[in-house]
Amino acid sequence: MDTEDLARRVTAGERRALARAITLVESGRADHRAQAAELMGRTAQAGREALRLGLSGTPGVGKSTFIEALGMMLVERGLKVAVLAVDPSSARSGGSILGDKTRMERLARAPSAFIRPSPSQAQLGGVARRTREAVSLCEAAGFDVVIVETVGVGQSETVVAELTDVFLLLLAPAGGDELQGVKRGIMEAADLILVNKADGELKPAAQRTMADYAGALRLLRPRPQDPPGYPKAMCVSAVAGEGLETAWAEITALAEWRRASGHWQARRAAQARHWFEEEVRQGLLRLLAEDPQARARMERLGRAVADGSANPSAAAAEVLEVFRPCRG
Repeated sequence: MDTEDLARRVTAGERRALARAITLVESGRADHRAQAAELMGRTAQAGREALRLGLSGTPGVGKSTFIEALGMMLVERGLKVAVLAVDPSSARSGGSILGDKTRMERLARAPSAFIRPSPSQAQLGGVARRTREAVSLCEAAGFDVVIVETVGVGQSETVVAELTDVFLLLLAPAGGDELQGVKRGIMEAADLILVNKADGELKPAAQRTMADYAGALRLLRPRPQDPPGYPKAMCVSAVAGEGLETAWAEITALAEWRRASGHWQARRAAQARHWFEEEVRQGLLRLLAEDPQARARMERLGRAVADGSANPSAAAAEVLEVFRPCRG
Protein backbone atom coordinates (compact mmCIF):
# COMPACT_ATOMS: atom_id res chain seq x y z
CA MET A 1 0.00 0.00 0.00
CA ASP A 2 1.23 3.48 -0.89
CA THR A 3 0.84 5.18 2.47
CA GLU A 4 2.06 8.51 1.09
CA ASP A 5 -0.73 8.57 -1.51
CA LEU A 6 -3.30 7.38 1.03
CA ALA A 7 -2.26 10.08 3.50
CA ARG A 8 -2.51 12.72 0.77
CA ARG A 9 -6.03 11.62 -0.13
CA VAL A 10 -7.11 11.46 3.54
CA THR A 11 -5.91 15.00 4.20
CA ALA A 12 -7.68 16.08 1.00
CA GLY A 13 -10.92 14.94 2.63
CA GLU A 14 -11.67 11.89 0.44
CA ARG A 15 -14.22 9.81 2.34
CA ARG A 16 -13.30 6.53 0.64
CA ALA A 17 -9.64 7.07 1.49
CA LEU A 18 -10.57 7.83 5.11
CA ALA A 19 -12.59 4.60 5.33
CA ARG A 20 -9.67 2.66 3.87
CA ALA A 21 -7.24 4.29 6.28
CA ILE A 22 -9.38 3.36 9.29
CA THR A 23 -9.59 -0.22 8.00
CA LEU A 24 -5.79 -0.26 7.82
CA VAL A 25 -5.24 1.00 11.37
CA GLU A 26 -7.81 -1.47 12.72
CA SER A 27 -5.98 -4.42 11.16
CA GLY A 28 -3.95 -6.64 13.46
CA ARG A 29 -1.55 -7.94 10.79
CA ALA A 30 2.10 -7.12 11.47
CA ASP A 31 2.71 -5.64 8.00
CA HIS A 32 -0.46 -3.56 8.30
CA ARG A 33 0.62 -2.28 11.71
CA ALA A 34 3.87 -0.98 10.22
CA GLN A 35 1.99 0.69 7.36
CA ALA A 36 -0.53 2.13 9.82
CA ALA A 37 2.25 3.67 11.92
CA GLU A 38 3.72 5.28 8.80
CA LEU A 39 0.30 6.54 7.74
CA MET A 40 -0.39 8.06 11.15
CA GLY A 41 2.94 9.86 11.03
CA ARG A 42 2.16 11.33 7.62
CA THR A 43 -1.40 12.45 8.44
CA ALA A 44 -0.26 14.02 11.72
CA GLN A 45 1.73 16.53 9.66
CA ALA A 46 -1.56 18.15 8.65
CA GLY A 47 -1.71 19.60 12.16
CA ARG A 48 -5.50 19.70 12.24
CA GLU A 49 -7.56 19.57 15.40
CA ALA A 50 -11.25 18.80 15.88
CA LEU A 51 -13.54 18.96 18.88
CA ARG A 52 -13.68 15.39 20.14
CA LEU A 53 -16.95 14.43 21.84
CA GLY A 54 -17.43 11.19 23.75
CA LEU A 55 -20.95 9.86 24.27
CA SER A 56 -21.97 7.01 26.53
CA GLY A 57 -25.20 5.70 27.98
CA THR A 58 -27.10 2.52 28.60
CA PRO A 59 -28.56 0.59 25.63
CA GLY A 60 -31.90 2.04 24.55
CA VAL A 61 -31.30 5.50 25.99
CA GLY A 62 -31.30 7.00 22.49
CA LYS A 63 -27.60 7.52 21.74
CA SER A 64 -27.93 7.08 17.98
CA THR A 65 -31.03 9.28 17.85
CA PHE A 66 -29.27 11.99 19.84
CA ILE A 67 -26.15 11.84 17.66
CA GLU A 68 -28.20 12.11 14.47
CA ALA A 69 -30.18 15.08 15.82
CA LEU A 70 -27.06 16.87 17.05
CA GLY A 71 -25.10 15.95 13.93
CA MET A 72 -27.80 17.27 11.59
CA MET A 73 -27.95 20.50 13.57
CA LEU A 74 -24.18 20.95 13.25
CA VAL A 75 -24.12 20.02 9.56
CA GLU A 76 -26.81 22.63 8.89
CA ARG A 77 -24.52 25.16 10.58
CA GLY A 78 -21.77 24.35 8.10
CA LEU A 79 -19.67 22.02 10.26
CA LYS A 80 -18.23 18.69 9.14
CA VAL A 81 -19.14 15.88 11.55
CA ALA A 82 -17.58 12.42 11.88
CA VAL A 83 -19.18 9.69 14.00
CA LEU A 84 -17.18 6.70 15.22
CA ALA A 85 -19.68 4.21 16.62
CA VAL A 86 -18.43 1.20 18.57
CA ASP A 87 -20.68 -1.85 18.46
CA PRO A 88 -20.45 -4.76 20.91
CA SER A 89 -18.85 -7.94 19.60
CA SER A 90 -20.30 -11.35 20.33
CA ALA A 91 -18.45 -13.24 23.04
CA ARG A 92 -19.23 -16.45 21.15
CA SER A 93 -18.74 -15.71 17.47
CA GLY A 94 -16.74 -12.48 17.68
CA GLY A 95 -19.07 -10.81 15.15
CA SER A 96 -20.85 -7.46 15.36
CA ILE A 97 -24.02 -6.13 13.73
CA LEU A 98 -22.55 -2.66 12.95
CA GLY A 99 -25.98 -1.18 12.31
CA ASP A 100 -25.45 2.41 13.44
CA LYS A 101 -25.53 3.86 9.92
CA THR A 102 -29.00 2.35 9.53
CA ARG A 103 -30.13 4.08 12.72
CA MET A 104 -28.69 7.42 11.54
CA GLU A 105 -30.15 7.34 8.05
CA ARG A 106 -30.49 11.11 7.59
CA LEU A 107 -27.01 11.88 8.90
CA ALA A 108 -25.49 9.07 6.83
CA ARG A 109 -26.78 10.76 3.68
CA ALA A 110 -25.43 14.21 4.60
CA PRO A 111 -22.41 15.14 2.41
CA SER A 112 -20.66 16.81 5.37
CA ALA A 113 -21.01 13.78 7.67
CA PHE A 114 -19.06 10.53 7.95
CA ILE A 115 -20.21 7.54 10.00
CA ARG A 116 -17.94 4.60 10.72
CA PRO A 117 -19.10 1.66 12.87
CA SER A 118 -16.37 -0.53 14.39
CA PRO A 119 -16.51 -3.73 16.47
CA SER A 120 -15.35 -3.55 20.08
CA GLN A 121 -13.78 -7.04 19.76
CA ALA A 122 -12.21 -7.97 23.11
CA GLN A 123 -11.53 -4.38 24.16
CA LEU A 124 -13.04 -3.30 27.48
CA GLY A 125 -14.19 0.20 28.40
CA GLY A 126 -16.67 0.81 25.61
CA VAL A 127 -14.32 1.71 22.74
CA ALA A 128 -12.44 -0.29 20.12
CA ARG A 129 -8.70 -0.89 20.28
CA ARG A 130 -7.90 1.56 17.49
CA THR A 131 -10.56 4.22 18.08
CA ARG A 132 -7.85 6.72 19.04
CA GLU A 133 -6.14 6.36 15.65
CA ALA A 134 -9.51 6.62 13.87
CA VAL A 135 -10.20 9.90 15.69
CA SER A 136 -6.83 11.28 14.56
CA LEU A 137 -7.53 10.27 10.96
CA CYS A 138 -10.89 12.06 11.04
CA GLU A 139 -9.13 15.17 12.32
CA ALA A 140 -6.58 14.94 9.51
CA ALA A 141 -9.45 14.62 7.01
CA GLY A 142 -10.72 18.03 8.09
CA PHE A 143 -13.73 17.19 10.24
CA ASP A 144 -14.67 19.88 12.74
CA VAL A 145 -16.39 17.59 15.27
CA VAL A 146 -15.63 13.92 15.92
CA ILE A 147 -18.21 12.05 18.01
CA VAL A 148 -17.25 8.74 19.60
CA GLU A 149 -20.29 6.65 20.53
CA THR A 150 -19.40 3.90 22.99
CA VAL A 151 -20.85 0.42 23.26
CA GLY A 152 -23.03 1.50 26.18
CA VAL A 153 -22.35 -1.03 28.89
CA GLY A 154 -22.63 0.77 32.20
CA GLN A 155 -20.81 2.59 34.97
CA SER A 156 -17.29 1.35 34.19
CA GLU A 157 -17.30 2.71 30.64
CA THR A 158 -14.79 5.51 31.14
CA VAL A 159 -12.05 4.80 28.57
CA VAL A 160 -13.72 7.15 26.07
CA ALA A 161 -12.84 10.05 28.40
CA GLU A 162 -9.17 9.27 27.67
CA LEU A 163 -9.53 10.13 23.97
CA THR A 164 -12.08 12.95 23.87
CA ASP A 165 -12.22 16.62 24.88
CA VAL A 166 -15.77 16.66 26.26
CA PHE A 167 -17.53 13.57 27.61
CA LEU A 168 -21.34 13.40 27.51
CA LEU A 169 -23.37 10.89 29.52
CA LEU A 170 -26.87 10.24 28.21
CA LEU A 171 -29.48 9.05 30.72
CA ALA A 172 -33.12 7.97 30.47
CA PRO A 173 -35.93 9.44 32.60
CA ALA A 174 -36.42 7.65 35.93
CA GLY A 175 -33.06 5.99 35.44
CA GLY A 176 -32.00 6.38 39.05
CA ASP A 177 -32.17 8.56 42.15
CA GLU A 178 -29.61 10.87 43.73
CA LEU A 179 -27.83 7.93 45.37
CA GLN A 180 -27.31 6.41 41.93
CA GLY A 181 -25.88 9.73 40.84
CA VAL A 182 -23.16 9.88 43.49
CA LYS A 183 -21.71 6.50 42.54
CA ARG A 184 -18.16 6.76 41.31
CA GLY A 185 -16.93 5.65 37.92
CA ILE A 186 -18.57 7.07 34.84
CA MET A 187 -20.25 9.86 36.83
CA GLU A 188 -16.85 11.28 37.77
CA ALA A 189 -15.71 11.25 34.15
CA ALA A 190 -18.77 12.98 32.66
CA ASP A 191 -18.64 16.67 31.76
CA LEU A 192 -22.33 16.98 30.88
CA ILE A 193 -25.17 14.68 31.92
CA LEU A 194 -28.03 14.83 29.43
CA VAL A 195 -31.37 13.30 30.40
CA ASN A 196 -32.87 12.30 27.05
CA LYS A 197 -36.51 11.70 26.07
CA ALA A 198 -37.66 14.82 27.93
CA ASP A 199 -40.86 15.12 25.92
CA GLY A 200 -44.54 14.13 26.20
CA GLU A 201 -45.49 12.08 29.25
CA LEU A 202 -41.84 11.45 30.12
CA LYS A 203 -40.97 15.13 30.50
CA PRO A 204 -41.84 15.41 34.24
CA ALA A 205 -39.87 12.23 34.98
CA ALA A 206 -36.94 13.57 32.97
CA GLN A 207 -36.96 16.83 34.91
CA ARG A 208 -36.99 14.95 38.23
CA THR A 209 -34.10 12.77 37.10
CA MET A 210 -32.17 15.84 35.98
CA ALA A 211 -32.76 17.49 39.37
CA ASP A 212 -31.56 14.35 41.19
CA TYR A 213 -28.36 14.17 39.19
CA ALA A 214 -27.76 17.91 39.43
CA GLY A 215 -27.89 17.53 43.20
CA ALA A 216 -25.54 14.56 43.06
CA LEU A 217 -23.01 16.44 40.94
CA ARG A 218 -22.72 19.11 43.62
CA LEU A 219 -21.42 16.44 45.98
CA LEU A 220 -18.53 15.47 43.70
CA ARG A 221 -15.08 16.87 44.35
CA PRO A 222 -14.32 19.82 42.01
CA ARG A 223 -12.00 18.99 39.12
CA PRO A 224 -9.24 21.40 38.02
CA GLN A 225 -10.28 21.11 34.34
CA ASP A 226 -13.77 22.46 35.04
CA PRO A 227 -14.97 26.09 35.24
CA PRO A 228 -17.52 26.97 37.94
CA GLY A 229 -20.82 25.16 37.45
CA TYR A 230 -19.41 22.10 35.68
CA PRO A 231 -20.12 19.27 35.37
CA LYS A 232 -23.82 19.95 35.00
CA ALA A 233 -27.04 18.10 34.18
CA MET A 234 -29.75 19.16 31.74
CA CYS A 235 -32.73 17.77 29.81
CA VAL A 236 -32.86 17.16 26.08
CA SER A 237 -35.20 15.52 23.60
CA ALA A 238 -33.47 14.11 20.55
CA VAL A 239 -36.80 13.27 18.92
CA ALA A 240 -38.35 16.72 19.40
CA GLY A 241 -35.04 18.54 18.96
CA GLU A 242 -35.47 20.35 22.27
CA GLY A 243 -32.44 21.33 24.33
CA LEU A 244 -29.91 20.52 21.58
CA GLU A 245 -28.87 24.11 20.96
CA THR A 246 -28.45 24.70 24.69
CA ALA A 247 -26.43 21.48 25.04
CA TRP A 248 -24.17 22.50 22.14
CA ALA A 249 -23.69 25.94 23.69
CA GLU A 250 -22.59 24.29 26.95
CA ILE A 251 -20.22 21.97 25.08
CA THR A 252 -18.55 24.80 23.16
CA ALA A 253 -18.38 27.05 26.24
CA LEU A 254 -16.61 24.30 28.20
CA ALA A 255 -14.22 23.59 25.31
CA GLU A 256 -13.37 27.28 24.87
CA TRP A 257 -12.73 27.71 28.61
CA ARG A 258 -10.40 24.72 28.64
CA ARG A 259 -8.52 26.07 25.65
CA ALA A 260 -8.12 29.51 27.23
CA SER A 261 -7.06 28.10 30.61
CA GLY A 262 -4.51 25.63 29.20
CA HIS A 263 -6.41 22.53 30.30
CA TRP A 264 -7.16 21.51 26.69
CA GLN A 265 -3.54 20.87 25.73
CA ALA A 266 -2.69 19.45 29.14
CA ARG A 267 -5.57 16.99 28.81
CA ARG A 268 -4.50 15.93 25.33
CA ALA A 269 -0.91 15.49 26.49
CA ALA A 270 -2.07 13.29 29.38
CA GLN A 271 -4.22 11.28 26.98
CA ALA A 272 -1.27 10.76 24.62
CA ARG A 273 0.78 9.50 27.57
CA HIS A 274 -2.06 7.15 28.58
CA TRP A 275 -2.29 5.59 25.11
CA PHE A 276 1.49 5.27 24.85
CA GLU A 277 1.51 3.23 28.05
CA GLU A 278 -1.50 1.22 26.87
CA GLU A 279 0.29 0.43 23.62
CA VAL A 280 3.31 -0.80 25.59
CA ARG A 281 1.07 -3.05 27.70
CA GLN A 282 -0.64 -4.49 24.63
CA GLY A 283 2.72 -4.98 22.96
CA LEU A 284 4.01 -6.97 25.92
CA LEU A 285 0.93 -9.20 25.78
CA ARG A 286 1.54 -9.74 22.07
CA LEU A 287 5.17 -10.64 22.69
CA LEU A 288 4.07 -13.07 25.36
CA ALA A 289 1.70 -14.76 22.93
CA GLU A 290 4.28 -14.91 20.14
CA ASP A 291 7.25 -16.21 22.16
CA PRO A 292 7.47 -20.04 21.84
CA GLN A 293 9.14 -20.46 25.23
CA ALA A 294 6.51 -18.31 26.94
CA ARG A 295 3.65 -20.12 25.17
CA ALA A 296 4.97 -23.51 26.20
CA ARG A 297 5.38 -22.34 29.78
CA MET A 298 1.86 -20.89 29.80
CA GLU A 299 0.41 -24.14 28.48
CA ARG A 300 2.21 -26.20 31.13
CA LEU A 301 1.31 -23.88 33.98
CA GLY A 302 -2.24 -23.47 32.69
CA ARG A 303 -2.80 -27.18 33.04
CA ALA A 304 -1.32 -27.06 36.54
CA VAL A 305 -3.63 -24.22 37.55
CA ALA A 306 -6.64 -26.02 36.06
CA ASP A 307 -6.00 -29.22 38.03
CA GLY A 308 -5.36 -27.28 41.24
CA SER A 309 -1.68 -28.15 41.62
CA ALA A 310 -0.52 -24.55 41.11
CA ASN A 311 -1.62 -21.17 42.42
CA PRO A 312 -2.75 -18.76 39.65
CA SER A 313 -0.72 -15.80 40.99
CA ALA A 314 2.46 -17.83 41.45
CA ALA A 315 2.04 -19.43 38.03
CA ALA A 316 1.58 -16.03 36.38
CA ALA A 317 4.73 -14.74 38.06
CA GLU A 318 6.65 -17.73 36.69
CA VAL A 319 5.43 -17.02 33.15
CA LEU A 320 6.56 -13.39 33.42
CA GLU A 321 10.06 -14.50 34.33
CA VAL A 322 10.61 -14.83 30.57
CA PHE A 323 10.67 -11.04 30.31
CA ARG A 324 12.59 -10.32 33.51
CA PRO A 325 15.97 -8.72 32.68
CA CYS A 326 18.96 -10.96 33.36
CA ARG A 327 20.88 -9.96 36.46
CA GLY A 328 24.62 -10.45 36.38
